[in-house]
Amino acid sequence: MSKELSAKLAPLAAPVASPWLRATGIVLGGSALAAVCAHLSVPLYFTPVPLSLAPFAVLILGLLLSPRMAAATFGAYLAEGALGLPVFAPSPLAPGGLAHLLGPTGGYLFAYPLAAALISFLFRRTGRGFSAALISAAAGDLAILAVGGLWLAVLTHASAQSVLTLAVLPFLAGDALKVAAAAALAIGSQRLHRHNP
Repeated sequence: MSKELSAKLAPLAAPVASPWLRATGIVLGGSALAAVCAHLSVPLYFTPVPLSLAPFAVLILGLLLSPRMAAATFGAYLAEGALGLPVFAPSPLAPGGLAHLLGPTGGYLFAYPLAAALISFLFRRTGRGFSAALISAAAGDLAILAVGGLWLAVLTHASAQSVLTLAVLPFLAGDALKVAAAAALAIGSQRLHRHNP
């Protein structure tokens, strides 16, 4: 009797489990990409914020994933880091875990889910061309810089000029390259997917 019941219920359970497993795999794979990108970082002597490829992961995943999946990916990334997994850029000022989230780079980190969802939302509301990808990624990157700068200003009680010098201006040129690279990769991926469905 139980074998018959299992045989009847198995086809009903398979369609439910498959999308859930796929979504979980995408979220975990995306957070792993973010962790790898975060570890590709260079500390800067004049600011507590390192030069990192983590924002690139936010940009590319924001362009490739739905807003919900993009936000979930970076929500998982923050949860992994808060639990002490070594997913954030190494920093002598923040040992890891929750202390890292509450340290000088916390604003950038907390902005990741919002920025990824914003990028995805904007990109999906346009024609999905290169210009749209560039504008969407730039908007998300500016959101990361703005929240990161505000966080650092509150944490250090620094002036607006100091915050710009420490948290925004040193990263603009590199972030422009990340925005362009993310847009190009997203459009290339889109074209490849269109030709090979």
